[in-house]
Amino acid sequence: MVVAYDGTEFCGWAAQEGRRTVQGTLTEAVRRVSGEEIEIQGASRTDSGAHAEGQVCHFDADAQIPVEKWPAILNRVLAPDVCVRSSAAAPITFDSRFSAASREYRYRIQCSARDPFRSRFVHEYGRELNVGRMKEAAAKLLGDHDFRAYTEELDPCVENTRRSLLRFEVRSVRDEVWVDVVGTAFLRGMMRRMAGALFEVGRGRRSVEEVSRLLDPEERDRLQWPVVLPAKGLCLMRVRYGRHPRDHRTAR
Repeated sequence: MVVAYDGTEFCGWAAQEGRRTVQGTLTEAVRRVSGEEIEIQGASRTDSGAHAEGQVCHFDADAQIPVEKWPAILNRVLAPDVCVRSSAAAPITFDSRFSAASREYRYRIQCSARDPFRSRFVHEYGRELNVGRMKEAAAKLLGDHDFRAYTEELDPCVENTRRSLLRFEVRSVRDEVWVDVVGTAFLRGMMRRMAGALFEVGRGRRSVEEVSRLLDPEERDRLQWPVVLPAKGLCLMRVRYGRHPRDHRTAR
């Protein structure tokens, strides 16, 4: 299923006991309409407060519900801040997380006066940014690098902090700056800290050279790591699988 949500009132994607999460909400909705105890897996574990336009998830069900009917049925019982946009049958080998070929995120920074109709979805800065310098810095992050200095606290089991970014674009859209990134996979907090680095460059608080130096394992611990921008400005735009989805775990 492809799912969209306003993450403001959710404690992230991943199910947590006693907390409202997207995974938990969808799981309960499927149980209500089908009566089955199922487990939903998602392509990305978005942070508390982060949003999605194209999150992808999967589950196995025995219910005799036509696959194309799932969105309409689930949306009748889901709250207004989450909806199922589409559904499709998948091979038994498909995994929404590990079969993903790439993920695309967008971070939005508002450079004008506060707007209550957007405040849930943007980082409100209220002043101009040097977008040209931000673009220079973004070019330094494109490609395959060790992104340890662009993460938050990692699970001890995460040993490989190299990731590959396929597209990195910074642009002005009316009174906002949009940071659009496509990568094969992302580390915890990586997108928000990369956006933070560009934000600091745009404000004149960090040089383009430092953005590049933070990718060097011998240099990164000598520098102050970038700020992690608030989750509310982040949105998972889409997940791509390619024509013949396969398990990418061995490649990572």
